[in-house]
Formats: sequence, structure tokens, C-alpha cells
Amino acid sequence: MIEILAGTAAGVALGLLSGLLPGIHVNTLAAIMLATLALLLPLFGPIFLAAALFSALITHCFLDAIPSTFLGIPDADTALAVLPAHALCMEGKGEEAVRISALGSVTGLLLAVPLCGLLLLLMPHLQSGLDWASGIILVAVIGFLLVQSEAPGWGLLVFCASGLLGVFSFRYSFLAPPLLGESAVLMPLLSGLFGISMLLYSGKGAIPAQHFSGLGISRGGILKGTLLGGAAGLVVGWLPGLSNATANGVLASAVSYTRDRRGYLLATSAANTMNAVVGLAAFFAVERTRNGVVAALTMLEMPSLPLLLVSGTLAALAAYLLTIYLAGMADFMEGVDRARLNWAVMACVACISLLGAGIFGIFLLVMATAIGCIPRLVNVPQVFCMGAIMVPVMLYSFGFGGV
Repeated sequence: MIEILAGTAAGVALGLLSGLLPGIHVNTLAAIMLATLALLLPLFGPIFLAAALFSALITHCFLDAIPSTFLGIPDADTALAVLPAHALCMEGKGEEAVRISALGSVTGLLLAVPLCGLLLLLMPHLQSGLDWASGIILVAVIGFLLVQSEAPGWGLLVFCASGLLGVFSFRYSFLAPPLLGESAVLMPLLSGLFGISMLLYSGKGAIPAQHFSGLGISRGGILKGTLLGGAAGLVVGWLPGLSNATANGVLASAVSYTRDRRGYLLATSAANTMNAVVGLAAFFAVERTRNGVVAALTMLEMPSLPLLLVSGTLAALAAYLLTIYLAGMADFMEGVDRARLNWAVMACVACISLLGAGIFGIFLLVMATAIGCIPRLVNVPQVFCMGAIMVPVMLYSFGFGGV
């Protein structure tokens, strides 16, 4: 238990780092750990490292709401959520947006932990019939969004264009540095589609004063967001090839990120945390790896699932308190010139893309930004840019994994 507690504390520190620094995902930390495993294992032991990795993953689910809200920089977990979160920040409600995201992460965890036992009992018997379902689900989701759209033709064009870029990005991800590989392309890809394309159209002037006057979401809204987010997180956490970014797109068909911004934020946060826990349960139940952290855990002598869930729960408590504390410092953003901040953020994203994926990353960033600007010009929802993630997953699900 001492090793679990020490590993949890280390994981919270690592998750704080990856959550606050744009472009650094906890999967990147897992890759670094694998590269240095021969050095770390004798020093810390497998139980410490396993607890640290899973705790870092849970902590990251909380803290990544801060750069998404105040800087408008998405990562793979906050692709669509950055739009309503940053919009609330520009209305002086950034702290509320972060608090709602943190609440969603808590409710998602509370739903996920007891669900693990049920998954361990039932899912091994159903797995063979589920592996093919991910592509069908995504086709249904995008079809529903297109039918609802006021300009389905433009929506389909944006979806296909971003999808082709996504396929190209993953197909040639070997052009990125070997240490990060495929994960390196997500930063420029999603930042261009959902970050820089948004900042280019952002208004000028100073960031308004940030004030918190309570959560503008009802208990019914919390319950609805938790259940929808939990369901989406369960689906993407268990089915092969899906991710948090896919959950963002699935949720957009049920919760509007323009009309119900708070509900969408809570639902996506619940989905992210549910996905993290279910991904761990999937390994114990059917020995499938669903994310980089679990893949790294398979290289260790893992503790039992209950011990890892205890570690994750303790990390969630610490991460929630850290998130609320840091969100309360939002008044430091008051008066900052938005134009200068936006250009600084875009320069930072370009530098991170260059460091993570080289010249290939800069190329992806430019192409993704160009496609990400199209929805603004033709007045269609930004959600259709999720084709960058959804199309590769569809192709993989239908047996075109080599595309």
C-alpha cells in the first residue's frame, strides 16, 4: 500500500505537468517510461510505476480543461470541448467552465468504478460480437449530424476533407520522431482543426474580468450529462480503435455544444474519465489495450484492478482540488490583450508541433488549420472536422487497417 500511495502522489505530479502543458499528453509520458523502463524498474518497482501511470492518466482528465478553457488549445481529449469552454472564458466565466469540467470528471469516475465489476463479468462473453460495431456506430452518428445540419452538403465535404487528412496523418505518422510516433500527429492535427482555426476568428480587445457566481447547470443537467457522457465513454473505452476525440463527436449528436455548452462540457469530461477507467477494465477482462498508458502497464507486473482503482480514486480527489484551486486564479487573465495572446498561443502550438512531429507536424498544422476554417466560412458546425478521427476509425473497423 505504501508503494501505491507513493506512486499515486508521483502520478498526480506527472498528470499536473501533462495536463497544464499543451501538447504533452500522458501517453507521451508512458512512451518515455517505456523507453527508460530498464532504468526506472530497479529504482521504483513495478507497483509504484503502475500506480503512477494510472494516476497520471486520471489526473490529466481533470487538468487538461485549464489550457482548453483559457488558451483555446485542444488535445486529443478536448477537441470539441474547447469550443464552448473558451467561449465561456470570453464571457468571463472561465472558472465556471473549468469547475463544470472537473465535476464531470468526478461524476464519470463515480459511475465508472462500480461499473468495472459488471464489465468483468459480462463483457468477455459479448466481446466477439462487439469488435465490428465501432464503424457502424460512427456511420450512424455522422449520418444523424448531417441530417440535422442546415447545409448537409458542406458538412459532408468538411467531414470527408478532414477524414482524408486524418487518414494521411496516421498513414504517414512514421515521418514524426520515432519516440512519439502516431501520438505526435494528434497535436498539430487537432490544434489546427479546433484550436488555431478558432483563434484566427477570435475577437480583439482585452480578456474580460473572470468571475464565478455558481454553476449554471441544474441537477437534471448534471445527471443527463453524466449518463450520456458515461455511455459514450463506455463505448469508446471498450470498442477497439475509438478514443476520447471520438466520444466528443458522438456526444455532439446528443448534446449541442452551442446551445447547451455547460451540459456538453460536463458530458465530455465524464466520458474522458469513464474511458480511462473502462480502458483499464478492458485489459483485465479481455486482455485488450485501449490507450498508451494501459499498453505501458502491460510491460509491468501490475497490481490488482481494485488497487489500481483505489490509486485512481485518490488521484481524482487530489486532481479535483488542484483543478478548482487553479481555476480560482483565473482573474490573472483579466486585461490580457486577446490578439497578442492568440498569436503567442499559435506560435507555441507551432513550436510544439515542430518539436513533436518535425516538418511533417508543421505541414499537418497548416493543412488542418485551412480545413478548420471552412466551417466558419460556410456556417456549418465544427463537429464535422471530427472526420479526422472518425474516418480512420471507420476504415479500421471495416477491415482497412492498413489505410
